[in-house]
Amino acid sequence: MHAVLLLLTPAVVAAMVATPIRPLKAGTESRSWPAFCDKAMAAVRAHPVVVGTKYCAWWSTGAANEKQQQDLVQQFSVFSQLFLVAQLQKIINAPTLEEMRDGKEILANEIGVVFRGKDTRADSVAATTGTVDGGVYKHRAAHFEWLLDVAEPLGLEFGDLGKRRVGSADTVHFCDELARLYANEDDTTSIAASFAIENWAAAGFWDELIAGFKVINEDRAARGLRKIPSSFWTFHSALEQQHADHTIDELKECYDAGRVADEDAFCDTMVEMLDAVQVFWDGLEASRRKLEHDRPPAPEQLLHQGATDF
Repeated sequence: MHAVLLLLTPAVVAAMVATPIRPLKAGTESRSWPAFCDKAMAAVRAHPVVVGTKYCAWWSTGAANEKQQQDLVQQFSVFSQLFLVAQLQKIINAPTLEEMRDGKEILANEIGVVFRGKDTRADSVAATTGTVDGGVYKHRAAHFEWLLDVAEPLGLEFGDLGKRRVGSADTVHFCDELARLYANEDDTTSIAASFAIENWAAAGFWDELIAGFKVINEDRAARGLRKIPSSFWTFHSALEQQHADHTIDELKECYDAGRVADEDAFCDTMVEMLDAVQVFWDGLEASRRKLEHDRPPAPEQLLHQGATDF
């Protein structure tokens, strides 16, 4: 103790007084979960892509002609396939074994491993609860194959779907931003992008797409045409509603563990991720306007086929 006091010479004290106190890193001034949660949710809820897009609102009316229907299915198929790349990258960059396994649950289910749960039927390909651990792989359970089912009545083939080359510049931009932000090796960036994507996915756009396909199928039935299977859309709607129940709890765990290093940067990344989602929908909106006056073929030009769905 005496040795320390002896070091506090007038010169040392003067230097200490002259040295400014270093401020906390931006965004970390307050480690208050309620304040941060309110801030993060306000940023998400205020974003236009969460509030609602013009494209999805228009689609829900069922007014899309066949070219516009093909456009949505094609661009969504590109997102669906390139998401697999981002998800694998997210798994590789996972900071813990538990989070790596969580990422594998998503990826394995996407490519065809059926969730195994107490209520899963042996013949099921679309269970929304359970785990892939011990689950069964089925080709027909791959989400991309469900999109092939959607595409077939619209005259689209395997080669028309899922490839980067058939994606618009806006769709590819969105997918690239997923890989850059959602799968980022930086923990705060990845958590923020994941939180943004989960909130977007649970905001209701799935239900708008389902509503539009319902009207479209009613019109197709009246014209004697095969209906467009809806399982891809209904499955994801049900799945995302379950995810939404846990999103806040998962963020709180990350926050309490000190993994949100910069609150302002976290919110900025969320907005950046949602901006990329907005680009995707805006691209579809611009495209649908160009295809506005395309007319569907007359019923007599098409074969009458029976409807199938799983």
